[in-house]
Amino acid sequence: MPGLETALPNKLRFGRFPITDVSPLVEGGRFPAKALPGEQILVTATATREGHDALGVTAVLYSPRGKEKQRVRLESLGPGLDRWGGVLTPGKPGLWTFTIEAWHDRYGTWHHNADIKVAAGVDVELMLAEGAQLLGDAAGDDDRPDADRDILRAAAGILADANRPVEERLAAGETPEILGVIERMPIRELVTETEHFPILVERDRAGRGAWYEFFPRSEGAYRNLETGEWTSGNFRTAAERLPGVAAMGFDVIYLPPVHPIGRAFRKGPNNSLNAGPGDPGSPWAIGSPEGGHDAIHPDLGTFDDFDAFVARAHEVGLEVALDLALQASPDHPWVESHPEWFTTRVDGSIAYAENPPKKYQDIYPLNFDNDPEGLSKEVLRIVNLWIDHGVRIFRVDNPHTKPVWFWEWLIGKVNEEHGDIVFLAEAFTRPAMMKALGRAGFQQSYTYFTWRNTRTELEEFFTMISKDWAPFYRPNLFVNTPDILTEYLQYGGIPAFKARAVLASMAAPTWGVYAGFELFEHVARPGAEEYIDNEKYEYKQRDWAQAEAEGRSLAPYITRLNEIRRAHPALEDLQNLTLHWSTDDATIVFSKHKVLEDGTKDTLIVVVNVDPHSARESSVHLDLESLDLDPELFDSEGKFRVDDLISGQSWQWGADNYVRLDAYVEPAHILHVRR
Repeated sequence: MPGLETALPNKLRFGRFPITDVSPLVEGGRFPAKALPGEQILVTATATREGHDALGVTAVLYSPRGKEKQRVRLESLGPGLDRWGGVLTPGKPGLWTFTIEAWHDRYGTWHHNADIKVAAGVDVELMLAEGAQLLGDAAGDDDRPDADRDILRAAAGILADANRPVEERLAAGETPEILGVIERMPIRELVTETEHFPILVERDRAGRGAWYEFFPRSEGAYRNLETGEWTSGNFRTAAERLPGVAAMGFDVIYLPPVHPIGRAFRKGPNNSLNAGPGDPGSPWAIGSPEGGHDAIHPDLGTFDDFDAFVARAHEVGLEVALDLALQASPDHPWVESHPEWFTTRVDGSIAYAENPPKKYQDIYPLNFDNDPEGLSKEVLRIVNLWIDHGVRIFRVDNPHTKPVWFWEWLIGKVNEEHGDIVFLAEAFTRPAMMKALGRAGFQQSYTYFTWRNTRTELEEFFTMISKDWAPFYRPNLFVNTPDILTEYLQYGGIPAFKARAVLASMAAPTWGVYAGFELFEHVARPGAEEYIDNEKYEYKQRDWAQAEAEGRSLAPYITRLNEIRRAHPALEDLQNLTLHWSTDDATIVFSKHKVLEDGTKDTLIVVVNVDPHSARESSVHLDLESLDLDPELFDSEGKFRVDDLISGQSWQWGADNYVRLDAYVEPAHILHVRR
């Protein structure tokens, strides 16, 4: 359109064909969309044109070096919608980009018109001649393989041969071979291309993995039965637990803060205000005369002991995640050296942390407004210190209580130097803040999952994380935390623990467990949604081996779930979750499907009874199209084979199926489509 721009008051915003509403696109490209190596990313766009000619739409993926790596023709997402979609699969970590191309589809236009006109006897010779010229021109394209050019040339000759029957001539331009040639390299004209949109690909552990949280001081802790005094566990004793965690199939061992704990206003058992001389206090009340965030609690050992713990974790296949809690006890060295890093109230006192009605008198929150540069540099120093000691993952405590600009700066600064560092946002807060933290750079985030327990709640939640928030938010579905023991787990018994584990481990690529979940710990402090005798304020002694030997442990079940996760690539992605219909309001059904590079397909169907108190019966209706089942999988009755990866049973399933799940026997099916 040369010269048109100069005739208009503003530069033209549309090319030859309008392309709008591109996804994944975060804030118009201000922030990159998130992806993982090999993750199949749904790309969509609205593209339209004037008139009735056919339009083709393509998504093109470019590597961090700007080299074209993948070209996918998008499919229509519905008649009349002008909405197109397809899947791109980026590779290794780095800042990738993609574009959308819209173009005049010469072959599609001719094919459509020729079928109609020839059948109606309208412009028959003209349509056949146009087809012959179209395919002949394409045969002259030197970029096409010789075999494809031969196919095109032969078809063009038949189309132009007036001595053959009309039906034979038309059919020659529409054979499967011709369609294959055109699919491999469409005949395109008037190509319109968008700008390049960013996709940040980060390492696997940024969005895939199974997390296990424990308190090092409890692992190996013991109590003197005569005096009642406790001896703390340490990094050496905690390391003895690592093989057991790895054996359950976990990938990450997450540690609460390991720093010295303040004594001023130290909390006692069950968050009481009066701590005894032997009470260890909350690890989140960081700082004492022994040091602050750059020190280790003397009971746990030294930096050499910590390094040995990290090394042992690596030996058994675990990464260490460390809590980054930007707050201080009244005894923290910062309180004297940098009082400007806190909030001073009108009476001269420093404000302590509150989340009404909860009060944390043993914790001072930080204030980033008085000395943003100095405090930011200090936090960066601390993060780099722990990176130097082998920490590659930080679980950030309450990031929503700090300015979002700070997290964007810190994560960007750290990842600029160390591209493999992962930050997890522990933010159970308003949606706008959770989304802002995801955009700011947090590689993954805690979610509302713990409070979504009914079928309706779960369906809405799964749609949100797998579709609406997926471009910028990676969910980590923790089933419990030291602070969160929901009523569902308090009163649901073993079926509730099983159901939650299945839902978390199958619905998202990342899930997590806080120690004690496998022992069905479920008793809450009266009036609170947290554990009684909470491990945040005291030592906890557990006999893992005896519980498992006596059949009082969920560890074998968790192990099986993690085995399934590792064996099935479909569970590595987030956006491939599809909800299906059930007639029972307590039976949720969803599937995960993925086509691998070699063309093989992996499909799982998950059915869960979320009522932990009864058996539920349901008719389950499957969206077979979303399962991408090949015709040869069906028998004469339209059934296909599924294997239950939990029970080992097999069934013939179809579009509609009867399901009965007794919560006290087994609340879930995890069905693998046999291929």
